[in-house]
Amino acid sequence: MQQHQVGSMSTTYDPQNIEKKWYATWVEKGVFQAGKRPTAPPYTIVIPPPNVTGALHIGHALDNTLQDVLIRWKRMQGFDALYLPGTDHAGISTQVKVEAMLREEGIDRATLGREGFLQRVWAWKAQCATHIHAQWATLGLSLDYSRERFTLDEGLSKAVRALFVRLYEQGLIYRGKYMIHWDPVAQTALSDMEVEYKEVQGALYHLAYPLEDSDATIVVATTRPETMLGDTAVAVHPTDARYAPYIGKMICLPLTQRRIPIVADDQVDPAFGSGAVKITPAHDLFDFELAQRHGLPSITIIDETGRMNDEALAFAGMDRFACRKQIVAQLQRLGVLLHTQPHVHQVGHSQRSGAIIEPMLSVQWFVKMKPLADRALHQDAHANTDDTPPRGERFVPSRFDQTYRRWMEEMRDWCISRQLWWGHRIPAWYCTDCGEVTVAKDDPIQCAHCGSTHIHQDEDVLDTWFSSALWPFSTLGWPEQRADYQRYFPTQVLVTGYDIIFFWVARMIVMGLECTNTVPFETVLIHGLVRDGEGRKMSKSLGNGVDPIDVISRYGADALRFMLATTSTPGQDVRFRWERVEQARNFANKLWNAARFLLMNVQEAEEAVGEPHGIDDVLSTADQWILHRLNETILHVTDGLQRYDFGESGRALYDFVWDDVCDWYIEIAKMALYGNAPHARQRTQRVLIAVLRDTLKLLHPFMPFITEEIWAHLPQGNDEEMIALASWPVYEVQRIQPESVAQMNTLMTIIHAVRNMRAEKQVPLHQKIVLLLRPADDAIATTLKQNEPLLARFAQTSVLTIDPMLQAPDQVLTLVVPGVEIYVPMQELFDIEEEATRLTRERGRLDGEVARIEQKLKNDQFMRKAPEAVVTAERQKLETYTQQRQRVLERLTELGRG
Repeated sequence: MQQHQVGSMSTTYDPQNIEKKWYATWVEKGVFQAGKRPTAPPYTIVIPPPNVTGALHIGHALDNTLQDVLIRWKRMQGFDALYLPGTDHAGISTQVKVEAMLREEGIDRATLGREGFLQRVWAWKAQCATHIHAQWATLGLSLDYSRERFTLDEGLSKAVRALFVRLYEQGLIYRGKYMIHWDPVAQTALSDMEVEYKEVQGALYHLAYPLEDSDATIVVATTRPETMLGDTAVAVHPTDARYAPYIGKMICLPLTQRRIPIVADDQVDPAFGSGAVKITPAHDLFDFELAQRHGLPSITIIDETGRMNDEALAFAGMDRFACRKQIVAQLQRLGVLLHTQPHVHQVGHSQRSGAIIEPMLSVQWFVKMKPLADRALHQDAHANTDDTPPRGERFVPSRFDQTYRRWMEEMRDWCISRQLWWGHRIPAWYCTDCGEVTVAKDDPIQCAHCGSTHIHQDEDVLDTWFSSALWPFSTLGWPEQRADYQRYFPTQVLVTGYDIIFFWVARMIVMGLECTNTVPFETVLIHGLVRDGEGRKMSKSLGNGVDPIDVISRYGADALRFMLATTSTPGQDVRFRWERVEQARNFANKLWNAARFLLMNVQEAEEAVGEPHGIDDVLSTADQWILHRLNETILHVTDGLQRYDFGESGRALYDFVWDDVCDWYIEIAKMALYGNAPHARQRTQRVLIAVLRDTLKLLHPFMPFITEEIWAHLPQGNDEEMIALASWPVYEVQRIQPESVAQMNTLMTIIHAVRNMRAEKQVPLHQKIVLLLRPADDAIATTLKQNEPLLARFAQTSVLTIDPMLQAPDQVLTLVVPGVEIYVPMQELFDIEEEATRLTRERGRLDGEVARIEQKLKNDQFMRKAPEAVVTAERQKLETYTQQRQRVLERLTELGRG
């Protein structure tokens, strides 16, 4: 691509057109494709695959921005950087979404049949993936689309089957009847990961169960009285003296004809409720495990639709919540319900459908997670023996190591079967003749046990997280040893939110070790959630969600990216505020205008291209200072990125560009650019170009579009045609000039002091003043004299005197800064007599206000009757007037009228 004519930049920055143009150019030229640097070290990030259920949200924008910053930075550092894109089929979420769409059309999925339904889902996936692609492009993600993957791709499906068969043959995958979470709306089992617990205002019902052949009762407390129809015992703690005489006795279960025992179990909490708990093994995990220990039967009373089944006797066919009301009414009539109290408790909801889950005994496929988790924890402990962080389990921030370990230690068997049509079909075939199961990587044509051809595949599919757990290596070709797998695995960084450490991160580590004997990533960078300005979680119900595309359409992608990155701290939530996006947009405009100014002033000097080498002997104090600050910024930005502190890196860039470059150096540079000394002008042009080049490079990972556009307008002078492929700036120690920095700081401090004085004394900036400087020593005097034109211009002086032996005249304002005393004759600022008269009048007015309010506050009647807010306001006024009067008195003293 030919670079633009120097100085041809438009007067205003238009992000919409520029961003679309550059993304198309990057993709067309293959800028994002990995593999073009075969001798360079690889650096890989696989995108956490978004679900094909709709548009990306602001949380995705944060996640992807941080990943892209790292990838662009590493690409500029010379790495063979791979940012691998892809999407997740999201079994339950997608099926629920498509079923809802079908219902709107009056179509039931059963009517379509499995194949017809899947055709509709694939069509939805294509539509959604196209939308996600457009969002990735709008955000500016440097993804290698030639390697894009989908969790139902043929290659990934082979990987899923390979792992399933492997774990099955090791006895780590089994089919059995166990307590699971059931979604009665989606009609499928859920894993622990897919259940979201929410606080619900419910009730605690106290029921008096009668003992057999006795007038005594045992009171149990429950939040679900409808499940009593499935009770098979009452349990108490073995040391609870209240119930010791009843252990082993029988209870007559109300509303049924059944007798159930009283058992003792040390897992019962004697402090909860009455200390006695009803045991419903088929509908509660705690009860199920207790029943297993005591050999109690399990009676399922609620079916897969959330309705009471035939075991519920007269209540059969009722909705579980309607049944609750009927049960409560009947127990109340029988005198079994003693009392009810409000009770707030955690209730499990399906993350996908929102339904209240039903604990249920069900035949499902499970993974024995403990052996796999123990291996990961053992590898973690072994890796720590040499005082180095375990490879792939170094969390940033490190506190999430403990979160990860705690979850791994508590990991239970994982229910991986789902009663869905959309997903990886379980590779298990049942034989009609011998009843055995055949598990295979490839579809079998006969039973592996008896040879019968009367076999049929399991109807269920695998949990989405099963395939997602393989994402870092299945996307690169595993189980085959493909070139990409050998080069780019393990990956370097996983960037993700703290909310899915257990859902996804832990399972990727477990499966990575099982499949590849390697943890799939060197570092896990944890970020927080994006919340609204008040710190609330974004949700549809609150109406506080933010669409990143809306933000980009208003302010541009660079502004959104810079805001997200610079407000991000590892592990912490981000508060989205529109004013911060606007601030980032203003920063982009500042950069654009600075670049335009520079390019307008180098049009006649193509020789200005390049580093300012060869003229070091004539660099001014300001030149040396800005190059020092540039190299400090290179160091700070690079160090911040290495520590994943994007906020610190971004803030260092913001301060450097806004304060050092724009507010100071460019203003100083105008003296040389508009002056009559050609050599000084050329020197300044070279420094400006050098600073701009490296500044654009530092900013590129954060703000890729505007930096690429400005880069295209820079004069030729190196082989780096596109900034996306340019080299990262290198810290040059020879550019660190503490002495020049100290000198520049002295100059800026003087200028700041004079400007503050002008503001305080209301002296217009255009009004020239007499400025007298008394430096503390000869070195400071030399600095001031060498930079006399700079001081004269920025302090707006008519007379500037620099003299270590200076005697302060009468009636001057005195300003003291380190190393210099500053004197400004008052008569140069204003008419002393006129100012004294004005201040005397002002003192009189303020004396009156102070006296008036003091009198009011001494008035007992006012103090008794006035509202507290009014009294407080009067006291604040008194404080304000008193402070103003004090400043007036100080000014009069300065004028000799105190």
